[in-house]
Amino acid sequence: MKKRVWVAFVVVLVLLAFATIVYADKPTGFDQKGNETSWENGNAFDEWGYNYNGHMFSGRYCDFRRGEPGWWDEFCDVDLIMKWNDTWLSNQDRDNDGELDRHWGYDSYIGSGAWETNHMRGEYELDGRACKWTYFVKIVAVPEDASLQNDIWYAADGTEIGPLEWGAFAVIQKVYNDPCGGFHGIEYLSPHHAGFGGW
Repeated sequence: MKKRVWVAFVVVLVLLAFATIVYADKPTGFDQKGNETSWENGNAFDEWGYNYNGHMFSGRYCDFRRGEPGWWDEFCDVDLIMKWNDTWLSNQDRDNDGELDRHWGYDSYIGSGAWETNHMRGEYELDGRACKWTYFVKIVAVPEDASLQNDIWYAADGTEIGPLEWGAFAVIQKVYNDPCGGFHGIEYLSPHHAGFGGW
Protein backbone atom coordinates (compact mmCIF):
# COMPACT_ATOMS: atom_id res chain seq x y z
CA MET A 1 0.00 0.00 0.00
CA LYS A 2 2.84 2.42 0.84
CA LYS A 3 4.40 1.76 -2.58
CA ARG A 4 1.15 2.62 -4.37
CA VAL A 5 0.69 5.84 -2.38
CA TRP A 6 4.32 6.78 -3.06
CA VAL A 7 3.92 6.22 -6.81
CA ALA A 8 0.70 8.26 -6.94
CA PHE A 9 2.35 11.07 -4.95
CA VAL A 10 5.38 11.11 -7.24
CA VAL A 11 3.19 11.23 -10.38
CA VAL A 12 1.22 14.19 -9.02
CA LEU A 13 4.45 16.03 -8.19
CA VAL A 14 5.84 15.34 -11.67
CA LEU A 15 2.72 16.68 -13.31
CA LEU A 16 2.67 19.78 -11.11
CA ALA A 17 6.30 20.51 -11.82
CA PHE A 18 5.83 19.86 -15.54
CA ALA A 19 2.93 22.31 -15.59
CA THR A 20 5.33 25.15 -14.75
CA ILE A 21 7.72 26.90 -17.14
CA VAL A 22 8.97 25.17 -20.29
CA TYR A 23 11.07 27.21 -22.67
CA ALA A 24 10.80 27.11 -26.45
CA ASP A 25 13.60 25.93 -28.71
CA LYS A 26 14.88 28.44 -31.20
CA PRO A 27 13.02 28.44 -34.56
CA THR A 28 15.27 27.67 -37.53
CA GLY A 29 12.84 27.70 -40.46
CA PHE A 30 10.02 29.99 -41.60
CA ASP A 31 7.41 29.90 -44.37
CA GLN A 32 6.64 32.83 -46.73
CA LYS A 33 4.27 34.37 -44.17
CA GLY A 34 6.87 34.27 -41.40
CA ASN A 35 5.36 31.29 -39.52
CA GLU A 36 7.81 28.92 -37.85
CA THR A 37 8.16 25.67 -39.80
CA SER A 38 11.07 23.97 -38.05
CA TRP A 39 12.80 24.11 -34.69
CA GLU A 40 16.32 23.65 -33.46
CA ASN A 41 15.74 20.03 -32.43
CA GLY A 42 13.53 19.04 -35.36
CA ASN A 43 11.91 15.76 -34.35
CA ALA A 44 14.84 14.66 -32.19
CA PHE A 45 15.00 14.37 -28.43
CA ASP A 46 17.10 16.89 -26.56
CA GLU A 47 19.67 15.96 -23.92
CA TRP A 48 16.96 15.82 -21.22
CA GLY A 49 14.52 13.59 -23.13
CA TYR A 50 12.13 16.20 -24.59
CA ASN A 51 10.85 16.13 -28.16
CA TYR A 52 8.62 19.21 -28.33
CA ASN A 53 7.65 18.68 -31.97
CA GLY A 54 6.60 15.13 -31.10
CA HIS A 55 4.82 16.31 -27.93
CA MET A 56 6.63 13.85 -25.70
CA PHE A 57 9.26 13.27 -23.07
CA SER A 58 11.10 9.96 -22.77
CA GLY A 59 13.86 9.76 -20.20
CA ARG A 60 14.80 9.42 -16.60
CA TYR A 61 12.34 10.77 -14.06
CA CYS A 62 15.02 13.02 -12.59
CA ASP A 63 15.52 14.80 -15.95
CA PHE A 64 12.00 16.10 -16.51
CA ARG A 65 13.04 19.50 -15.05
CA ARG A 66 15.95 19.80 -17.52
CA GLY A 67 18.78 19.57 -15.00
CA GLU A 68 17.23 21.77 -12.32
CA PRO A 69 18.11 20.17 -8.95
CA GLY A 70 15.33 19.12 -6.60
CA TRP A 71 13.62 16.26 -4.77
CA TRP A 72 13.25 14.40 -8.10
CA ASP A 73 17.02 13.78 -8.21
CA GLU A 74 16.62 10.67 -6.07
CA PHE A 75 14.39 9.04 -8.74
CA CYS A 76 16.88 8.70 -11.59
CA ASP A 77 16.23 4.94 -11.63
CA VAL A 78 12.60 5.53 -12.71
CA ASP A 79 11.80 5.75 -16.43
CA LEU A 80 9.18 8.31 -17.44
CA ILE A 81 7.32 8.80 -20.71
CA MET A 82 5.01 11.80 -20.99
CA LYS A 83 2.84 12.54 -24.01
CA TRP A 84 0.56 15.53 -24.55
CA ASN A 85 -1.43 17.35 -27.20
CA ASP A 86 -0.75 20.81 -28.59
CA THR A 87 -3.27 22.46 -26.28
CA TRP A 88 -1.52 21.07 -23.19
CA LEU A 89 1.88 22.33 -24.41
CA SER A 90 2.46 23.61 -27.91
CA ASN A 91 5.73 23.42 -29.78
CA GLN A 92 5.37 27.12 -30.63
CA ASP A 93 5.76 30.46 -28.87
CA ARG A 94 3.09 32.50 -30.68
CA ASP A 95 2.91 35.26 -28.05
CA ASN A 96 6.71 35.73 -28.03
CA ASP A 97 7.09 35.45 -24.25
CA GLY A 98 10.00 32.98 -24.51
CA GLU A 99 7.86 30.01 -23.40
CA LEU A 100 5.93 27.39 -25.33
CA ASP A 101 2.19 28.14 -25.50
CA ARG A 102 -0.31 26.46 -23.18
CA HIS A 103 -4.07 26.31 -23.87
CA TRP A 104 -3.50 28.58 -26.87
CA GLY A 105 -6.72 30.34 -27.88
CA TYR A 106 -8.42 29.66 -24.52
CA ASP A 107 -8.51 31.73 -21.34
CA SER A 108 -7.58 28.64 -19.30
CA TYR A 109 -7.26 24.90 -19.72
CA ILE A 110 -10.97 24.40 -18.97
CA GLY A 111 -12.78 23.61 -22.21
CA SER A 112 -9.53 23.53 -24.21
CA GLY A 113 -9.42 19.79 -24.91
CA ALA A 114 -5.91 19.53 -23.44
CA TRP A 115 -4.69 16.08 -22.37
CA GLU A 116 -1.54 14.48 -21.02
CA THR A 117 -0.37 10.97 -20.13
CA ASN A 118 2.37 9.73 -17.82
CA HIS A 119 3.84 6.26 -17.94
CA MET A 120 6.37 5.40 -15.26
CA ARG A 121 8.27 2.21 -14.67
CA GLY A 122 10.84 1.16 -12.19
CA GLU A 123 12.32 -1.71 -10.26
CA TYR A 124 13.04 -2.47 -6.62
CA GLU A 125 14.33 -5.46 -4.71
CA LEU A 126 12.19 -7.50 -2.32
CA ASP A 127 13.43 -10.63 -0.57
CA GLY A 128 16.30 -10.98 -3.03
CA ARG A 129 14.20 -10.74 -6.19
CA ALA A 130 13.83 -7.91 -8.68
CA CYS A 131 10.33 -6.45 -8.66
CA LYS A 132 9.25 -4.39 -11.67
CA TRP A 133 6.34 -1.95 -11.44
CA THR A 134 4.51 0.30 -13.90
CA TYR A 135 2.13 3.20 -13.42
CA PHE A 136 0.06 4.92 -16.11
CA VAL A 137 -2.29 7.90 -15.80
CA LYS A 138 -4.43 9.83 -18.32
CA ILE A 139 -5.43 13.40 -17.50
CA VAL A 140 -7.79 15.71 -19.42
CA ALA A 141 -8.88 19.32 -19.15
CA VAL A 142 -12.55 19.31 -18.13
CA PRO A 143 -15.25 20.75 -20.41
CA GLU A 144 -16.63 24.24 -19.74
CA ASP A 145 -19.98 22.87 -18.54
CA ALA A 146 -18.41 20.43 -16.04
CA SER A 147 -19.12 20.80 -12.33
CA LEU A 148 -16.97 19.90 -9.34
CA GLN A 149 -18.47 18.08 -6.35
CA ASN A 150 -16.39 16.60 -3.51
CA ASP A 151 -13.21 16.68 -5.63
CA ILE A 152 -14.86 14.77 -8.51
CA TRP A 153 -15.59 16.40 -11.88
CA TYR A 154 -18.99 15.66 -13.46
CA ALA A 155 -20.23 16.24 -17.02
CA ALA A 156 -23.31 18.40 -17.67
CA ASP A 157 -25.49 15.25 -17.77
CA GLY A 158 -24.28 14.25 -14.27
CA THR A 159 -21.93 11.47 -15.42
CA GLU A 160 -18.68 11.27 -13.46
CA ILE A 161 -15.65 12.41 -15.47
CA GLY A 162 -12.99 11.71 -12.85
CA PRO A 163 -11.07 12.91 -9.79
CA LEU A 164 -9.82 16.49 -9.60
CA GLU A 165 -6.23 17.29 -10.67
CA TRP A 166 -4.81 20.85 -10.36
CA GLY A 167 -8.18 22.58 -10.60
CA ALA A 168 -8.83 22.39 -14.35
CA PHE A 169 -8.10 18.71 -14.94
CA ALA A 170 -9.57 15.29 -14.23
CA VAL A 171 -7.95 11.87 -14.10
CA ILE A 172 -9.81 9.59 -16.49
CA GLN A 173 -7.66 6.48 -16.24
CA LYS A 174 -5.12 5.12 -13.77
CA VAL A 175 -3.38 1.75 -14.13
CA TYR A 176 -0.87 0.33 -11.65
CA ASN A 177 0.97 -2.97 -11.81
CA ASP A 178 3.33 -4.26 -9.15
CA PRO A 179 3.35 -8.08 -9.04
CA CYS A 180 5.53 -8.14 -5.90
CA GLY A 181 3.13 -5.78 -4.14
CA GLY A 182 0.03 -7.63 -5.33
CA PHE A 183 -1.34 -4.76 -7.42
CA HIS A 184 -2.56 -5.47 -10.94
CA GLY A 185 -4.58 -3.51 -13.39
CA ILE A 186 -6.94 -0.58 -13.51
CA GLU A 187 -7.22 1.56 -10.37
CA TYR A 188 -9.60 4.05 -11.95
CA LEU A 189 -11.54 4.26 -15.22
CA SER A 190 -13.87 7.15 -15.96
CA PRO A 191 -17.50 6.00 -16.22
CA HIS A 192 -18.06 8.77 -18.78
CA HIS A 193 -15.30 7.56 -21.12
CA ALA A 194 -11.57 7.03 -20.88
CA GLY A 195 -10.65 8.18 -24.38
CA PHE A 196 -9.37 11.64 -25.21
CA GLY A 197 -12.06 12.64 -27.71
CA GLY A 198 -15.06 14.60 -26.51
CA TRP A 199 -13.47 16.48 -23.64
